[in-house]
This record gives sequence, C-alpha cells and structure tokens, in this order.
Amino acid sequence: MRNGVALVLLAAAAQINGLFLDDLPMWRQALYPALGVLAYLHGRRLPFPREWTVLAALAVPAVVSTLVDFSIGSGVLGSFVLACELPWSAGRFRRQQAELLAASAERVTHLEHEQRLIAERAELRERTRIAADIHDSLGHDLALIALRAGALELAGDLSEQNRQAAAELRAAAATATDRLRSTIGVLRQAGPIDPHIEHVTTVVDSARSAGMVVTTHGFDGPPMPAHIERTMSYIVRESLTNAARHAPGAAVAIRVERTPTLVVVTIDNPRIDTPSAATDSALGTGNGLTGLRDRVRLLDGTLHANAENGRFVVRAQIPLDRNERSR
Repeated sequence: MRNGVALVLLAAAAQINGLFLDDLPMWRQALYPALGVLAYLHGRRLPFPREWTVLAALAVPAVVSTLVDFSIGSGVLGSFVLACELPWSAGRFRRQQAELLAASAERVTHLEHEQRLIAERAELRERTRIAADIHDSLGHDLALIALRAGALELAGDLSEQNRQAAAELRAAAATATDRLRSTIGVLRQAGPIDPHIEHVTTVVDSARSAGMVVTTHGFDGPPMPAHIERTMSYIVRESLTNAARHAPGAAVAIRVERTPTLVVVTIDNPRIDTPSAATDSALGTGNGLTGLRDRVRLLDGTLHANAENGRFVVRAQIPLDRNERSR
C-alpha cells in the first residue's frame, strides 16, 4: 500500500512540474532528473499489486488536461511520461529481469540437486549389487571353511586339543557367515539404519578366544555415548586385526583413559620383523586405519598410528563433553 502511495506522489509531482513551462526556473529543471531517479528506484525496488492499473489511472489527469487545453496539458502529459512513467517502467523491467535470473539460478540449483540425488541412487544401487556379490562370494568361502573344519573335527587321528580348535574354527566361520548376512541385510533395507553396537569387551573376548593375548586397562568406567562406544569398538577391532596379521603371537595392551573432556584409547603391541611388518598397512597408512581416522574425525577427534620404541601404537583422542552434548 505504501509503495502505491509513493508512486502516486511521484506521478503528481511530475505532472505539477509540467505546468507553465514557458518560464521554468532552475530548481524545477533540476527536479526532473531527481523525479526520474526516484521513479526508476521505485519500479526497481518497490513492487505492489496491480502496478500497471495504478500507473494508467495516474495518467488520466494529464490526458484530461491535454483534451481541455492542449498547450498546458501536453506539458503535463510529457512531464509525467518522461519524469515518471518511462523511468518507472525501466526500473520495473530491471526488477523482473533480476527476478527471472534468480529464478533461473534457483532452477539450476534444483536441477543440480536432482542430478546429485540420481547419481547417489545409482551409486547406492551399485553398492548394493557389489554387497550382494561380496555376500555370495564370501558366504560361499566361509561355508567351505566351516565344512572343512567340521570334517577335520570328525577326523579320528586328532588330539582332543586339535579337535577343540577345529570346533572353534567351525563356529567362528558360522558366526562370520551370520554376521556377513546381517550386515548385507542392513545395507539392503530401506529407511534409517540402526547399526549394531558391539561392545569393546565383546571384541576383546573374541580375540582372546581366538588365542590372542590381550590385556586391558580402564574398561570399568561409566558408560559413554553410543557413537563413541561404537567408534571405540571399531578402533580396537581394527587394531587387533592388524596385530594378528603383522605381529602374530604378540601380546596386545589396550588402555582407555577418560577425563571430564576427553577419551583416549591406546592399543600397542611389539613389532615383529616379518615381511608384512614392512608394508604400508603396518605403518598405519592402510585402508583400515584410514577409515578409522575418518570415523574419529567425524567426532572432532584425532587418531595416530606409529612405531614407538619397538612397539606399534594406535592412539585415538575423542572429545567427550562435546559429543555427550550432541546426544
């Protein structure tokens, strides 16, 4: 409403300034460019409903005065057109052009977003297909391992200790098969994923049952947020896997230290001079530790894996207060 009133005042000023043009003082001459600038800015910045209808109605006095007295009315009409109507129309054109450009940019952004969604869906379908292939391949291999372990368990020339080891191998293969099937099922399901949280003590117990020597310190503290607990399990599991692969038979020490603002998880084991110990993964640059660094970074933490004094040390530091507030 106020924008329309402003346009009415501009039109009235332009028409009044068009009266008696025979002797036009300087201040009235300077008023024309000022009115033109104001009319342009009005059309550029101050939209209101039924703009063209209002502008046409504002031209009626100038047209009527022209019909009554052409000499005076023509000046009023010309002043209205030059000082108000044309600048206002130019400003309105620029406003519509800017709105069109903004709408085009928004449309492009929307199309780019749709393209990203399409690419993500295609990538998800491909990941699902790869997951199915992995399930079929590894499931088959694990089933064969379980079958051979079962046959070995029934062999008559085994000692009781070896028979027990074969039984544990068969059970571990069956458990791995079930876990693989469960993981693939989670990847295939629709909707939000509720990941299974395996407690760090369960990971340690599994490693001990497989024959690893693992000592723990600081596991009896108060419970932590689920996402920190899950990340700790990933860190311990990957570290134990690396220790079993690159330092078989070495004792592994796991320490959890907690302060009011920080959780520090440290896993270390002696380095063993084997060919695999010289690989990049043994030095902490493998895909497993890279994935752990990414997980810890999501919690605003840091992870370091280095050789220190003849031992291989993995140390993760996770801010506790910030992650507890985000629960």
